[in-house]
This record gives sequence, structure tokens and C-alpha cells, in this order.
Amino acid sequence: MLKKLLLYLTPLVLASIILVIFIFYINNNSGKGALQVTSVPKADVYLNDKLIGQTPLCKCDLSDMISVGDYTVRLVPKEDGFSPFEEKIKITKSILTVVDRTFGKAGNSEGSVISLVPLTDSKKTELMILSFPDNARVLLDNNSVGNTPLLLKDITESDHEIRLVKDGYTEKMIKIRTVAGYKLTLLGFLGVNLSELSAPVVLTITPTPIVIVSKIKILQTQTGFLRVRETGSLNSAEIGKAYPGEEYEIIKEENGWFEIKFKDVTGWVNSQYVAKQ
Repeated sequence: MLKKLLLYLTPLVLASIILVIFIFYINNNSGKGALQVTSVPKADVYLNDKLIGQTPLCKCDLSDMISVGDYTVRLVPKEDGFSPFEEKIKITKSILTVVDRTFGKAGNSEGSVISLVPLTDSKKTELMILSFPDNARVLLDNNSVGNTPLLLKDITESDHEIRLVKDGYTEKMIKIRTVAGYKLTLLGFLGVNLSELSAPVVLTITPTPIVIVSKIKILQTQTGFLRVRETGSLNSAEIGKAYPGEEYEIIKEENGWFEIKFKDVTGWVNSQYVAKQ
């Protein structure tokens, strides 16, 4: 049984590691958030009773993201003998929410739901830890910090290891990364301790804030190119040329000019000859 469980977990852990370095590019006014769902074994994923795919699932592309709001996510295992899992989640604008479930028998199912919520103070970092069942002892980086439910404030922005320990249940270990300006909420589901499982299940799942990047596309001009200037003025010195069809990342917009990242420097282009992406 342990060997089978480890076989299931290997692709899940690899997918989780990839998630740590994942970056999104979306429009600031999209009003949508991303959702990743993983499970062992594979399961059909329902959102508000609507089938949206099968695990591993990531609604991570701009055209496929989910409108902000409260939802009920339901996972129905593809293999017989496992009970479905259902939990309420919140999709937040420009934020990735992560749902994970390892199905087991005889009460040994376990999993987690991890999400980020922006704080009013961009310099603060908070960590909310919940568990089912509750009153589990929490060890943060091997230091006992209390029992669930537990809110920790002024946490360092860094990688952390959380362990949830409760008599009669399998110890659960999760690696996360806290982000400045956000409260990370972790809900851990503990599985009943079975004699066949001698080691805790280790998952590395970290949601990340979506990086918002706006771009411009150079349009056709009478000269066949657009002058990139040192400042946002027609009298400013020319530092280069941008050509139709090229795209550049916007730094800021000011008085009919865009400041862009141009090669190894920054420059300004007239907004009359560009299209904002």
C-alpha cells in the first residue's frame, strides 16, 4: 500500500515544484483568478456542479481563468472505492488558488486548500492555518507555534515548512512560501493514522501572486518605424527605432507617451502609433 501511495505522489510533487516557479501575465482589469487542482488518483473536477475537467487541472490561461467569487469544488475519483471530496473555495482576482487531495480508504484521505488574499499593508505578511479536524498542533519550521485554527502575523517572506500533528492522525507536512502584502491561508485535511503508513506525506504546493504585465504593439507609420526617444517629448533625443509588429513592456503612461523597456534601456514612444495589448 505504501509503495502504491508513493507511486501516486511522485507526479504530484513534481507538478507542485513546477507551480512554485509559475508566473502569469494577465490584464489588470480581467476580474478573474486562477485555479489549480491535483489529486491521487485522478478525479473529475466539478465547480458549482459543473464539470470543468480532470486532474491535474490548471485554469491558468487568461482565456480560461475563473471569475472572482465563492464556489464549491467537488472531486470525484476515477477509480472505484473512494468517496468524493467537496469544499468551498474563493477565487480572488489575480490570485492562484490551489486544491489538492489524496484519496484513501478507511478515513485515510488527506489534502489541502491553499490561497492568497491581498493585505492593505503591502509590507505585511500573514499566515492562517486551519485543519480538519481542528485543534491540531502546528509546527512552523520545527518550532511549535500553537494549535489550529491559528493566525500568525509578521511572518517572514520566505520558504516555510508546516507540520500538522494530532493524535490518531497521520502527520502532515506542507512546504509553502509566504509573500509580502498577502495573507496565505492553508486548510489541511488530516488522514486517520494507519499502521501501514510509517512516514508523513510531504507536499510542496505554493500559490503565487499573478504578475500583471501590460504591453504595447508598434503600428504602421509613414516612415516604416517609430522613433524611441529619451524622454516623452518630440524634442527629446532619439535613442533607437521600433518597428511595426514589435511588442514592448510598458513601464508607465504619461501625457500621450508610453515609457517602455527598450533593449537594455528605457525609452519613450508616442501613443499615437501604438496599440495597448
